Amino acid sequence: MKKFLALMLALVMVLSLAACGGKTEAPKAEAEAPADAPAAEAPAEVAGKTVGVAMPTQSSERWINDGANMKKQLEALGYEVVLQYAEDDVQMQVSQIENMIAQGVDCLVIASIDSVALTGVEAQAKEAGIPIIAYDRLLMQTDAVTYYASFDNEGVGRAIAEYVEAKLDLANTTETYTIEFFMGSPDDNNAVLLYNGVMKVLQKYLDSGVLVCKSGRTSFEDTCILRWSQETAQKNCEDYLAGFYADEDLDICLTAFDGFAYGCRSALEGAGYTAENWPIITGQDAELMATKNIISGHQTMSIAKDTRTLAEKCVTMVNAVLTGSEPEINDTTTYDNGVFVVPSYLCTPVAVDVDNYQAVLVDTGYYTAEQLAG
Repeated sequence: MKKFLALMLALVMVLSLAACGGKTEAPKAEAEAPADAPAAEAPAEVAGKTVGVAMPTQSSERWINDGANMKKQLEALGYEVVLQYAEDDVQMQVSQIENMIAQGVDCLVIASIDSVALTGVEAQAKEAGIPIIAYDRLLMQTDAVTYYASFDNEGVGRAIAEYVEAKLDLANTTETYTIEFFMGSPDDNNAVLLYNGVMKVLQKYLDSGVLVCKSGRTSFEDTCILRWSQETAQKNCEDYLAGFYADEDLDICLTAFDGFAYGCRSALEGAGYTAENWPIITGQDAELMATKNIISGHQTMSIAKDTRTLAEKCVTMVNAVLTGSEPEINDTTTYDNGVFVVPSYLCTPVAVDVDNYQAVLVDTGYYTAEQLAG
């Protein structure tokens, strides 16, 4: 009997080992998802929720990138996204936001054209219980905004001015340099902050005579350009060159935007400037064209503002207000919109020129070498 039991046990073990040692392939359905398998379902807390994203214009490369990055990251979290551009038409943006409210979006992200022109539609959103995130342009004179995501805009101005200061060694030079200013739109709160940052660095050199603005236009009111218009910047530069620099070179075009830099380049080329007397030209956004111009020597520097990072911070704010969590905030004192100080996250701007664009823009994957060579 013991021999019989031992024989049976041995037989069971052999069969078990054969089963374990045999080739084990998961069923096809488990090993490989069918090509047409549906995407993973969104988390229950965001499923079916829609975010309306209102952008100002597609005329600037940076806003196209902002919108695309925002949409991609929100959709990755499971949100549906309505993305619209208003082409710098305030009434169009108002209508677009009204339509988003009517559609029942759960949250609004607004990069405004005019920071004070949307108070009516913002009130509609608040009444409908729709939270608003201000994106890169602070919404003014409203209590409807929940959070603000942007760059340190005064820091952008300081970075531009500090670059010029270091480039020309203004603190130690015995030379004088001519300068003209091309500042941002008067209806954009960021433009004022940027201007303030510039003047915190350069005002002392204007006062001492190291910097000379021959047009006399140094105040924000005299240098601001409505709607960040490249055409207006070019016209202003043409007028300065014709009216004040017929017998003397302009040394610095202090511009607050890459589009202004393009306008200044056109004006300078039209006035006969060459590599021998080409001025310093600053910018902001490190657009693809601007970076190519930096490489070719037609623009001196720009401020890199990684829209992937900004979009990421804004998306965390959206997700927080829609899931009942708290987003990361690093500024609760700076951005007073006339009603209250808006809790904000400020990303850090980086100055780029021919010496560091590779490390800042290419090595990080913001642009490819092929894009810059094209």
